[in-house]
Amino acid sequence: MMNYKNEVVRKFADLFSKKPDVYFSPGRINLIGEHIDYNDGYVMPGAINKGVWFAFALNNTDQLNFHAFDLRENLSVPINSLKKTGGWKNYVLGVVNEFVKDGKEIKGFDCVFGGDIPKGAGVSSSAAVEGGLAMVINNVMNFGYDRKHLALICQRAEHDFPGVNCGIMDQYANLFGKKEHVLILDCKAITHEYLPFYFPEYNIILVNSNVHHSLADSAYNQRRRECDEGLKILKQNTGVNSFRAVESDEQLRAVKNQMDETVYRRCLFVVQEILRTKKAAQFLRNRDLESFGKLMFQTHEGLSNLYEVSCEELDFLVNFSAGFEGVAGARLMGGGFGGCTINLVEKKSQEEFMQQIGEVYKQRFGIDANCYEVALADGVHSCDTN
Repeated sequence: MMNYKNEVVRKFADLFSKKPDVYFSPGRINLIGEHIDYNDGYVMPGAINKGVWFAFALNNTDQLNFHAFDLRENLSVPINSLKKTGGWKNYVLGVVNEFVKDGKEIKGFDCVFGGDIPKGAGVSSSAAVEGGLAMVINNVMNFGYDRKHLALICQRAEHDFPGVNCGIMDQYANLFGKKEHVLILDCKAITHEYLPFYFPEYNIILVNSNVHHSLADSAYNQRRRECDEGLKILKQNTGVNSFRAVESDEQLRAVKNQMDETVYRRCLFVVQEILRTKKAAQFLRNRDLESFGKLMFQTHEGLSNLYEVSCEELDFLVNFSAGFEGVAGARLMGGGFGGCTINLVEKKSQEEFMQQIGEVYKQRFGIDANCYEVALADGVHSCDTN
């Protein structure tokens, strides 16, 4: 297996002939609280032990030089010529541009980055690229920003250059992750609490469906519009200013006749998911993984039937997990319409689970389902190059 840290550092030395600062920037998972970060609710993400390595050094010029190790692509631009372009380039240039907009004096630098984030698995490689670059720039250039400020910079960068109107969860988890812990993140206040997630008998297994339905690109923004419409009706009829203030399904049903049926279903999912995430946090505090896992299955049902962001392949994978004795909980993770499921699997059953789910999925759809074991890890941090 490739040692990405060593390979990225070696490539940097080949290209730039100097010793770099080295940082690791993790991907993220989200155990529960899906499609809630942009609805002012609570989510439960964590950083993982797969991510992106950065090798970085100042170059005493006015040039920004990037090399994307996995893609074998280069980018060189003058500091004063930051413009939107395409693909991965927008993510790195967007971060630099936010520092410039903040009034910071960016110095020329050389940067190589690459890593082992599973492709297309929905573990936020974009936030890993943004957070890692933001942290190394901040530290090397002594800007003095804290992690929250950097998360907000990365969120603004993704809004501006790539044009993805994301919530704060991915960037926040990338920067604030903690080994063997998840965060209960308040997406309105942008504050968090760490909750231990240490269950030695279980592992977190991602199962990548290896499908990406085209509907995903437009559906995300459509769901946001539908939630905004529903919340506007709630405000007009009840004075409620946020979904998090809705304390029960009944409170929402009181204004159901004011809403389009589709809008109502979207709002019902959001209300239920916020309440589920709060319950899930309490179950973790009580170390009750069985009850926690049941909530994950409920979340998937809501994502499939109310929010309608699942697909046949994801439903198949979750249904298999629900019938497998060694799985405590499972659901689709991420935007939906493809990507991966997240599964809490007993270690003693893990190999059998991965073998069987791969076989039945291949038989049903003719597609390989890649399985990845991940562990909760620390957020972006510097690394020894020795």
